[in-house]
Amino acid sequence: MRTYDLSPFYRTAIGFDRLAKMLNENQRSENEISYPPYNIELVDENAYKIVMAVAGFQQHELEIETEHQALRVTGRKAKTQQETTFLHRGIATRDFEHKFQLADHVKVTGANLENGLLTIALLREIPEALKPRKIQIGTQAQTNPSFIEQRAAA
Repeated sequence: MRTYDLSPFYRTAIGFDRLAKMLNENQRSENEISYPPYNIELVDENAYKIVMAVAGFQQHELEIETEHQALRVTGRKAKTQQETTFLHRGIATRDFEHKFQLADHVKVTGANLENGLLTIALLREIPEALKPRKIQIGTQAQTNPSFIEQRAAA
């Protein structure tokens, strides 16, 4: 797969550095192994669900953390005292850390572990100030805007 260098965009695009950073992180994460397998589901217009297959992990071995619009799911398998000899080992119980980039105003509302599936519920809550609003036509607009005077430099 090809990789693209997006660093020239940092020089010319003001305010889009966050977008370029997200594209770089996404490109980097495509090459990484995605263990454990997961699904991202759209439940409702503003509700999402991440379902991760974490077979062999118990609740106390999993950690979910959010920070700065990032969700991190970590699994640390507790070491057992007894040595097991496997004839076939198909269930991977290795440690993992998986990061998800969350969009603006997306919050984690809960998590549940059932039948080897970790389900993380997400909800997008847009503040009232940012929601679209209708403007009445025919309202009186300010006709004399105030301008800052410009003076010639001496």
